[in-house]
Amino acid sequence: MAFNHLPAVMHDALRPLSVTPVTHSMPMARNHRPSGPPESGGNRPSPRTVLDRLATGAGRAARITHTEHLPPRAGRHAVWPDRIRPEVINAIQRAGIDHPWAHQAAAAEHALDGESVVIATGTASGKSLAYLAPVLTTLLDGSEAPNGRGTTALYLAPTKALAADQRRAVKALAAPLGNHVRPAVYDGDTPVEEREWVRQYANYVLTNPDMLHRGILPSHPRWASFLRALRYVVIDECHTYRGVFGSHVAQVLRRLRRVCARYGANPVFLLASATAAEPAQAAGRLTGLPVHEVADDASPRGELVFALWEPPLTELHGEKGAPVRRTATAETADLLTDLTVQGVRTVAFVRSRRGAELISVIAQERLAEVDRSLARRVAAYRGGYLPEERRALENALHSGELLGLAATTALELGIDVSGLDAVVIAGYPGTRASLWQQAGRAGRSGQGALAILVARDDPLDTFLVHHPEALFRQPVESTVLDPDNPYVLAPHLCAAAAELPLTEADLTLFGPAVPDLLPQLETAGLLRRRNSGWYWTRRERAADLADIRGEGGSPVQIVEAGTGRLLGTVDEAASHTAVHDGAVHLHQGRTYLVKRLDLADSVALVEEANPPYSTTARDTTAISVLETDTEIPWGEGRLCYGSVEVTNQVVSFLRRRLITGEVLGESKLDLPPRTLRTRAVWWTVTEDQLDRARVNPEQLGGALHAAEHASIGMLPLFATCDRWDIGGVSVPLHPDTLLPTVFVYDGHPGGAGFAERAFRTAREWLTATREAIASCECDAGCPSCIQSPKCGNGNDPLHKRGAVRLLTELLSTAPDATAPDARAETDPVADVVADASTVA
Repeated sequence: MAFNHLPAVMHDALRPLSVTPVTHSMPMARNHRPSGPPESGGNRPSPRTVLDRLATGAGRAARITHTEHLPPRAGRHAVWPDRIRPEVINAIQRAGIDHPWAHQAAAAEHALDGESVVIATGTASGKSLAYLAPVLTTLLDGSEAPNGRGTTALYLAPTKALAADQRRAVKALAAPLGNHVRPAVYDGDTPVEEREWVRQYANYVLTNPDMLHRGILPSHPRWASFLRALRYVVIDECHTYRGVFGSHVAQVLRRLRRVCARYGANPVFLLASATAAEPAQAAGRLTGLPVHEVADDASPRGELVFALWEPPLTELHGEKGAPVRRTATAETADLLTDLTVQGVRTVAFVRSRRGAELISVIAQERLAEVDRSLARRVAAYRGGYLPEERRALENALHSGELLGLAATTALELGIDVSGLDAVVIAGYPGTRASLWQQAGRAGRSGQGALAILVARDDPLDTFLVHHPEALFRQPVESTVLDPDNPYVLAPHLCAAAAELPLTEADLTLFGPAVPDLLPQLETAGLLRRRNSGWYWTRRERAADLADIRGEGGSPVQIVEAGTGRLLGTVDEAASHTAVHDGAVHLHQGRTYLVKRLDLADSVALVEEANPPYSTTARDTTAISVLETDTEIPWGEGRLCYGSVEVTNQVVSFLRRRLITGEVLGESKLDLPPRTLRTRAVWWTVTEDQLDRARVNPEQLGGALHAAEHASIGMLPLFATCDRWDIGGVSVPLHPDTLLPTVFVYDGHPGGAGFAERAFRTAREWLTATREAIASCECDAGCPSCIQSPKCGNGNDPLHKRGAVRLLTELLSTAPDATAPDARAETDPVADVVADASTVA
């Protein structure tokens, strides 16, 4: 029997949904009555005062395991380069900014010199103004040119919300410049009737990599006048382009550069990030160009108080009798309630869409007991909402109408929500970069800010709240991306050939793997070579072959059966676990039951209901080794890295009582299996090693399973990943290795570099895993060490002591260093051919 642990791409909905009640020694938020109206304006309390109030009550202060204080910092001014137009400087001064910070002036100088530059300074340090000053100057210069349209600029954001927010900012800043600056958003929400105007007249187009990939580049003749005049490409929040998504975006940018060259343009790239490590190198990998770095932050900063918060143990017991901590969801809802009562403007970041909905519902209910008017000032914000719903929430947050918002990372990136006082982070977001990005949403007007990380009942979260040096004494992670990944590169070569025939001169632009891939694409009948180059052979859109976010097909629409009203969407990859028949679905505080999931039409029909339970999907997973690139002896066992194929199928779902998590029943499902070709690290042990570890056959499955869970939980400390990006399988006897084996694999086609990083740091990674299990105070295993919230086998079987003994034996013979790996000779073109058939 294989025990599996799935990545988000297959298993997104398997999250703990029950809200655990507090014991009598833990005061509920509803017990905190306001002594007066919410504080506002200049009467804001200090972050330390706000935290002290939150810690009031029996047992609450003990939940704070560490408090970090970042002192305020004074700013350093400079003068704008003399090439910035006076009209632009006047517009900036009218916005209340008399002088730039030193890093803003330095970045603008590089841009005006025609040099690509990355601005890697802190949150709220004015990065937008650093690139807008040269961009507006160039647009103003172009508007006076006799050739009509003049110069143009393109802005790329990872989310629609950020692009819309930036348009508001640009429109306000450029208002004194009249119609010389014409900003417009061009994305999937742009009405059809507006799109032609944007193509013809806008000179500052704000979009996202998805629309550039699927809409603009395939239709480049219609954008000819815009691309011919393109002077700047702004890439905001560039640190988000990592892993497979970043690798796809890197190839999209190479396609953009190639099409621009066709029209005689050579745009300068201006990149910005508040949380980038080695920013120049990362920006260079992303764009394929040399990039200058401006990283000396000269802006002032208010004080930041950052608290680590561990929810208490409850009187309840979970699977196998394990002790259960209060959920991060319930604890965050209480904190959001208390902060709202204090009048503290707060965003609570939550990892899942359902978690955001739950937190907002709980907070609204508890606020209604204090003051009904306060309940209306808290809401949820997540992906999958309709465009008009998102815009209304963003406007309400900007205006101050909303005091509290429970949001997914859809609101994490750069949106200017000036005036926020606090951020609550429900669970470690996976990387230090994301942690600081979310914490930086507060204090954006220069005032002091409070950030709280609420730990989940999870090995990594438990480790971090008791080892604060891992958060506060370490730099953010390096951006990992691999544009040469053949699974990424192959479909983009097809898309590029469909845009303009590929020539020999183009090959160096797309990287060293191109010469090996082109013959395979020819053999597969996707490209045809002629004297002038390689041509796309199909009638279908080649851009549809590359799913740049790895979401796996068209989104599934969630439709109310009785009215036909569209409630929202869910990624196709998550539909099997999130909106299967019988699933409970939350949307803006309302509960729905899924009556039917129609995969053929990508529709989930739902009806409003109020069931006393949540639902959790269960699945089975099998894994086979395609090719072993590298293997290293670990005593008698082996540590291996290579290519695997993972087959997963959702087979049933559990109904769990909302409060206690008690299983009420299980229902079978009939859903098709999914396959994934990816990269994995795996290790084996022999009979002799098991004997020395005193792991008998009855304990073996549980020991392997427990080690697998804990190793996945700890990997984010060593790789730029989240536990939902990776999966695992443990098998007492695997048919390919003929030994007990534990696999950990990347949850993205072709791999994302996470398993490779695990292989290279295996000794340190598995040592930390063993220590995390051994140091946990529980007797037989709990969510803080070996239980997983996304286990397809319901955390059965698990054997904590067996896992410790097994890892101790394995590590006793581990080598000091791991040899480098080599990329497997896999066949990514086969997947492209399959995708082309699907498109057809």
